[in-house]
Amino acid sequence: MPTFVYMTRCDGCGQCVDICPSDIMHIDTTVRRAYNIEPNMCWECYSCVKACPHNAIDVRGYADFAPLGHSVRVKRDEEKGVIAWRIIFRNGEKDMNLLAPITTKPWGTCIPKLADAAAPSKEMRDSQLLFNEPKYIRLDDGGLHTLESNGLKMKEGVYY
Repeated sequence: MPTFVYMTRCDGCGQCVDICPSDIMHIDTTVRRAYNIEPNMCWECYSCVKACPHNAIDVRGYADFAPLGHSVRVKRDEEKGVIAWRIIFRNGEKDMNLLAPITTKPWGTCIPKLADAAAPSKEMRDSQLLFNEPKYIRLDDGGLHTLESNGLKMKEGVYY
């Protein structure tokens, strides 16, 4: 679901531009508002949606996710530690709320100290795995891992 910007809500603060990993969020120099220069290249990470302090960025839903004529509103609730999608179908009768956990750490406080990490070996560099990939998302040692199989438990909100 690529992102788009409501120009009436955007104040051109640039937080979406700073956080976009694919560098497709830009500020229009004429009207001083953000816009997505290439929606087809959107990674759908929703970093811009989460970062926008004015809720000016929304997403376009795919037809298999919600039918034509719907609206998808993304809300970030930092107190509960979730991001929520609210989908209202065009007939107004069906209303869905989907939740996903997010981090609520202040910006810039979670910078990894990669200089302290050991350099990857040649075998690690030639591997298909991500550098320093957590063991509970790896599929190369016995199949799918779940939270329960790793002794983890999903909590409501985000705790540190």
